[in-house]
Order: sequence, then C-alpha cells, then structure tokens
Amino acid sequence: MASSAGVPLPHRTLSSIRAGTSAGAIAGSPHTPSRPSPTATFSSPSSLRADEDLIVIEVGARNFRIGWAGDAAPKRILSFAPEQQRRVGDFSSWDPSYSSNWRSRASGPDWAAGHELWQLDVRGQNLALIRDKLERELRDTFTRYLLTDSKQRRMSLVLPPALPIPLLGCVLDTVFDRFQAPTVSLLSAPVMAALAAGTRSALVIDIGWHETTVTAVYEYREVQTSRSDRAGKMLIHEVYRFLAKVLRDQFGQAHEAADADNYDILSFEECEDFARRALWCRRDTRDQFHDADAASRDEFHDAEDGLAVVQEEDEARSTTDLADDMAPVAVPLRSCRPPRTVQIPFSELAEPCESTFFESELAESCFDDHELPIHRLVYKSLLRLPLDVRALCMSRIIFTGGCSNIIGLKGRIYDDVAALAQEYSWDPVRGKGVEQYRINPKLHRGAAPPPSYSSSIPIIVPPPPAFLSTTNISTELLTSSSSDTPGATNEGGTAAPSNPAHVTPASDQIEEMIKRDKNHRTPVQGTLRAVESLGPWCGASMTAQLKVPAIAVVDRELWTLHGVNGAVRVADIEAKTAAGGVTHHHHHQRQSMGPGALMRGSAQSAGANAWTLGVWGSI
Repeated sequence: MASSAGVPLPHRTLSSIRAGTSAGAIAGSPHTPSRPSPTATFSSPSSLRADEDLIVIEVGARNFRIGWAGDAAPKRILSFAPEQQRRVGDFSSWDPSYSSNWRSRASGPDWAAGHELWQLDVRGQNLALIRDKLERELRDTFTRYLLTDSKQRRMSLVLPPALPIPLLGCVLDTVFDRFQAPTVSLLSAPVMAALAAGTRSALVIDIGWHETTVTAVYEYREVQTSRSDRAGKMLIHEVYRFLAKVLRDQFGQAHEAADADNYDILSFEECEDFARRALWCRRDTRDQFHDADAASRDEFHDAEDGLAVVQEEDEARSTTDLADDMAPVAVPLRSCRPPRTVQIPFSELAEPCESTFFESELAESCFDDHELPIHRLVYKSLLRLPLDVRALCMSRIIFTGGCSNIIGLKGRIYDDVAALAQEYSWDPVRGKGVEQYRINPKLHRGAAPPPSYSSSIPIIVPPPPAFLSTTNISTELLTSSSSDTPGATNEGGTAAPSNPAHVTPASDQIEEMIKRDKNHRTPVQGTLRAVESLGPWCGASMTAQLKVPAIAVVDRELWTLHGVNGAVRVADIEAKTAAGGVTHHHHHQRQSMGPGALMRGSAQSAGANAWTLGVWGSI
C-alpha cells in the first residue's frame, strides 16, 4: 500500500494530456467557464442515462427558443420566415431578382402569414402545415445546435396560457409522434417570467405578436388575465401605412387609399426592420405628473447628496431635445418601385407607436374590451385585483415580448399607469355623479373630509388588517361603535374618523416580533415599480434544473391512446371529488408549482390514469 501511494493514477495522466495544460496552470485562480456546458457533456454515454438531460422549448407565434435545462441562455433563437420553408434543392434565393419579386410570394391581406407559425383564430388554418414547420425546425436544431438525437429525452414546453387547444394539440402531437419524448411538462410563460425575475408575485405585461396580455401572478399562480389586440402585428401594419403615406406625400406614390391596403408597396421584412431600428415612443403630452414626480425625485437625491439644483441645465437640455426632434432622418426604402430614400422628421417616428399602443386623444368609451390601450388595460387589471394581490403585483411589473424593446415604450406605459392612478385613485366607481358627490360640501357636512389624492404618487395601498384576538375584537367593536356617534373623540382628544375603514388597525404582537428580527426584510408593496426579468425560457430552464414539478405533465402513452380528449378538466375532478364526500373545495382551485401541485393530485384522486392540461384545459 505504501509503495503504490506515489504512483500517479492513469486517468489523471490522461486527463492532463487531453486538457493540454500544465500543473501550474491548473493551480491558478479559479474562473467561470466562458460558455455553459450541458449535462450531456459530462454525463455517462450510456443510453440509460439520456433521459436525465431535459430539453426546454419555448414556442411562440413568431419566435422559437430551445436549449438544455440549466443553461443561462437557449442554444438557438429562431424567427419563422418563408425562406425556412423551401424544399430541398430549391435555390431560388440565389436568383438576382428574388428579392425584388417579393410581391409574387406575399401580398394582400396575408402579407405577414409566412412569418408566423400560427394564428389565434384556428378557423381555416392548416394544422398539418403547423406540425411540419415545427418538426422541421426541431430536427434542424437537434442536429446542428444541440448535437444530439431526440430519443428518450424529456421536454418542457413554455407556452402562453391563452393558447387554443387545437394548437396545443399540434405541438404535443409533433413532440410525441415525431421525437418520441416520454413525457412533456407544460409551463406557463407569465409564471416563468416572474420566476426568472426572482419574484413569487408579479404583473407580467407580454407585448407579443398577436395580442398583448396582462397576467397577474400571485404566489406562482395566475389569478387574472386580460388581453388586447394592440400588439406587434398591428404595429407592423401601422408602420406600413405610415411609410406608404410618406411615399405618397414626398413622391406621389400610392395615390389611392386602396393601393395602400393591398400591401404591395413595401415588403414585410423592410417594415419590420424599420420598426425594430427606427421607432421610438415619446412621453405623454400631459406632463404635469411627470414633472412633479421628477421634481420630487430630484429634491430627494439632492437632499441625500447635498447638491443644489441647476435649473439652467434642464432648460438647455429641453432646447436641445426640441432641435433634435425636428431633425430629418434619411430612411432608404429598397423594396418599393423604384427604390427611394425618404426624409422623415425624428418626432414623426413616434407616431406608429402612439397610434398603435395608446391613442390618448380618444376617450375610454371609444374602445371595446378587446382593443383597450395598453396603459388602460394595465390599470384596469390592477383595479380588478384584490387589495393584497394588487399591493404585491403593482410593485413587481414585468415587461416581456418583442415589442417591449422599443425605446421609451416601457417608461411611457409606466408613467401613464401612474398618471391614471393619480387621477382616479383605486376607486372602481367613477362618473359625473361621483365627482359631484366628492366636490359638494353639503353632502359631507358632519362627516370626515374625503381622502385627498393630490400627492405626486397616491398609490400607496394600506397594509391588511392584523389578526385580532377575542379580547381585541370586543375592544375594536366598542371603539368602532363609539366612533360612529357624532362628536366622538379618541384618547388624545382628536376627533375619531367616522368611516370604519379609516380606523388604524391594531398591532399584532407576532408580526412585531418578526419585524424585530435582524434578517427580516419587509417586502416592497403598495407602490408602482418595474423589475427586470431574464425571460420565460430562462425561468423554465431554472425550474427544470431544480426539478420543480410542473403544472401539467403529459405522458406519451396516455396521449397516444386518448389524445387531447383524454384530458380531465378541473370541473370534472371537482364534481367527482364532491360526490365522494370531500368538502374542501377551495383546495382544488389552486394551480401551484409546489410539491403538492393540485393538477397532479386532483387527477390522481379522479383516477389512476387521469391527467390534465392545467390552465390550457380549464376552458
């Protein structure tokens, strides 16, 4: 034993030869690898352990992301385009006239159909074509980017929660039939975006391609979803009309309005490139709230730093910005006949975003429920939430989606929501009668004055009432009854509030002990605040790496036997459970990702082979 102790091991020598580094280099300072390596690189080459490597796939209407679980970024990010649908041996893209003949390939109402995987209106859609598109891109990704085969590998799908069931069935059919995945986990994109931001509750604003969705996530559960069709598709169409108008004004092209509706003046690729590189979003013309908020922030920071405010610098900056807004921008357009270079003032580059996402010059009654501007949609979503959920979600606003990268769009939505909160507070009752009641002094005679909402940011939500013991309940009842009588006063001699809602809640001893802990941090709530997120794919990658149970797990054998019709709905599970004598119905409404996930436990109580589609099968 002693003689063999100094002999180096063979595998150590072999590893040093492969690494090509000396012992001194290995003993250097530790460093982080430049690129993350998947688990398959260091795992056993045996096929019995291949199912340990989980593949995360995020599928959207325009984009496609795929990678290994545990990686910080996907291996491939793909945008669907007509060039990816060419057959083998089709070399038409090398034709010199291919780029100029785009009108023969895409024009008319289906101008952007070749650049999207699906449409939310499934009527008349070719579902087989959707399967073929998805299969082709998956096979290409497995071969060229993941460098592996798809046999016996579990997958996690990150999908929007409002995806129609026929489209969900297309995706699952492709994964199960063409790639032989044993199980597929379904994950909700808003929940994964909140998890990637490091929060349990959030208000996720997804400005996607077909629609903009505002989802309230509370403790990893979707409690409310509202949507509007003001999204990327409407923005591209508005960009096309904007550029067609510029061409008509400067060069006399597209004289008739019907010519602009044929979508044969500019190509989709050029309009999308213009929207990505040139568009920006301006601030609202009503700057009272912004100026007051900026002044309050400046005073706060000046008080901390001990610096004086220089007003002349702000005036010079505003003059310079005004000169830059009127400066012309040369935009070359190569897809029109003949190619032109138009001169557009910088301030006019914000008009497509203004008319698509906001339309502030119109009243709220002019919009239907499915076409609300984004800032009104966000405000109404917060207004419909319960008080405790709203207090947490409004402090964790997350912007996702491709259109959220437009310069100034996030700040404009945030400022407009704060302005609506200042103007209307969080009172759902409004109208002329309510305003007359508030400003009429005769109706408030003998009562406490109504709360004032004239502060710069009147969006502080009061904390929920503390837990009261039996002795405190009697004391509180006596206090409230005495305060309801006119002329009642507190112990300090001040007049007690006539409204019981304005009474200060009693302090809880347990909460006070928790707050005195040195490691306790009070969660931020009650104020508007935006947080950054790494995106739904990164959240799903983290979830899969930590082996967090998904909302719904679909088995390949059960899907092959029954298909989408074999999924059990939540209402059916509750009915069967109620018939068996279970009375705790509120436990079956929770759709959580915790160890006791409801969808899995409820399905097991309904039957041995019962399974659900989670939030996608609740409709």
